[in-house]
Amino acid sequence: MNKLLISSALLLLSGCSDNVGDVSLGWFTTKDVKIEAVKDPKLNGVTCHISHIEGNLDLADPSDMSIACRQTGAITGQEISSIDKSKNGEIVFKESKSILFKSLKIRRIYDVENQTLIYLSYSTKESSGSHHHSLSTVPLYQTAAWQELQLANKSTPVKN
Repeated sequence: MNKLLISSALLLLSGCSDNVGDVSLGWFTTKDVKIEAVKDPKLNGVTCHISHIEGNLDLADPSDMSIACRQTGAITGQEISSIDKSKNGEIVFKESKSILFKSLKIRRIYDVENQTLIYLSYSTKESSGSHHHSLSTVPLYQTAAWQELQLANKSTPVKN
């Protein structure tokens, strides 16, 4: 149980973000578009920018969001080997959006065949008949990680 609590605390702490933009939606609204930079906690060379609506006087924020992720530094093969490679991937960021258990989450999924990192942002509660979501990708082509993976694949003997 202690292991679970420590893992959860580390996940929430690693999901810290920097507010890089704040755009008002007008004079007669209490809602703003917030833009945050989120670093991938396991891949230091990836930064995602997410935009979402925040209502200053509301108990729940809308589920709409957008995401764009880019390589902003080196990504190594060692870092890639440390990430979850399952079809579900792993959560790299989580932020509460209401007092009713609605969250904004970002999940990283690794597309091995295309050597691409997929970042999916989504709302955990249905809103307007949909679980709102957005997708961004970071291709590893020509990165240090890609080159290391190419070498590793060439040195692995082929089984017949």
